[in-house]
Amino acid sequence: MVERDYIRELASQVAELAASQENELIQRRWRDVNALRKPDRYPVFCRPAGSWNELLPWESLVCEDPWLRSIEYNFKMAFIKHDIGDDTPIESCFSVGAVLDCDPPNVWGVDIGRHQVDVPGGAWAYDPPLKTVADFDKLRMPRFTYNDAKTQEGLSRAQDLIGDILPVKLTCGLSIGTNLCGPAMALRGLEQIMLDMIAEPELAHRLMSHFQGAVLSAMDQIEATGLLTPNNTGPMHCSDPIGSQSPDGKLTLKNLWGGADTQEFDQVSPAMWKEFLLDYQIPILERFGLTSYGCCDNLTHKIDGVLTIPNLRVFVSSAWTDLDKVIERVGDRYTIMWRQKATDVVFPDDTTSIRRHLEEGLKKLKGCYVQIVLRELQTLAGHMNRLHEWTRMAKELAAKYA
Repeated sequence: MVERDYIRELASQVAELAASQENELIQRRWRDVNALRKPDRYPVFCRPAGSWNELLPWESLVCEDPWLRSIEYNFKMAFIKHDIGDDTPIESCFSVGAVLDCDPPNVWGVDIGRHQVDVPGGAWAYDPPLKTVADFDKLRMPRFTYNDAKTQEGLSRAQDLIGDILPVKLTCGLSIGTNLCGPAMALRGLEQIMLDMIAEPELAHRLMSHFQGAVLSAMDQIEATGLLTPNNTGPMHCSDPIGSQSPDGKLTLKNLWGGADTQEFDQVSPAMWKEFLLDYQIPILERFGLTSYGCCDNLTHKIDGVLTIPNLRVFVSSAWTDLDKVIERVGDRYTIMWRQKATDVVFPDDTTSIRRHLEEGLKKLKGCYVQIVLRELQTLAGHMNRLHEWTRMAKELAAKYA
């Protein structure tokens, strides 16, 4: 079969799933819980992340053309998630991202290095470029320019391939992350930034101020293009439309979800986290219509700080955050994204402990607005059916306690 015909066949299958009543129920479930309405049950989502190479090895793909191969991969990911049976919404269109050129090309004016190991799947470490105070003078403020020619080329190519099966849609979001702590660690280093906060706090403030200014500037630049599109369609942040639309139909960041976390600052005290990270994040996050906060970080002692974010909607309670304290402070005033510990799901030989953990947590969460989320898997540890098993249990108990 010709590769293009094969992709078109896969696109037809995706379109059928997207048009199904099941997919509409999934989207409604997310919209309800994120609007603080009672859903038929809590939505359940798993993100295979690093275990995709076990679920869908690259060598199993059919297409040789790199572009078609990437589309094949994404379509087949959707089929696998549908087979797993979690609440992953399937888009009824094919998205093509707007092309934005960056000056400087490396974003910050310095190259971010990494120390790599030769072992497949092995660890890596930052090789941060800001090693001396003099290196800070090399930092640049990125400028983003919309490349219409390349964008239209991508849209035309996709339209020609599958536009009659899946409507082709231009998407445009922020071209730079809003988190701040990630680039700080990449450019300065995990250990060094923590030393800076104690030994050279003015240097730490200089760095965070630079990142905040760059992100706020990038937000202005993207808004000025008039190309922003909604980001309320995927898992976790699928929701009702956010904010009111301007008369000219153009969106602003007030129509979008924002998000951040304190992951690289996990071991930093609440006071220092607020001074060196949260106070820089809030002016960014308040530009959005709704926000979520948290990831794999332990927010047990930072709950009150998170709740100062003015447009917070989703509080992410990781496996390391005290769920009882979250329920006490967050209650039903926000959506709680209850994250599961990947190792506890993947490695047990039977699912008894997994089911017990889900049931104990959901009993406590009864009456709250809850998402049940399993992310950051790096392996299935030979339990190739584990995501199916976890999803079935999570859905059953979600319905029981919703």
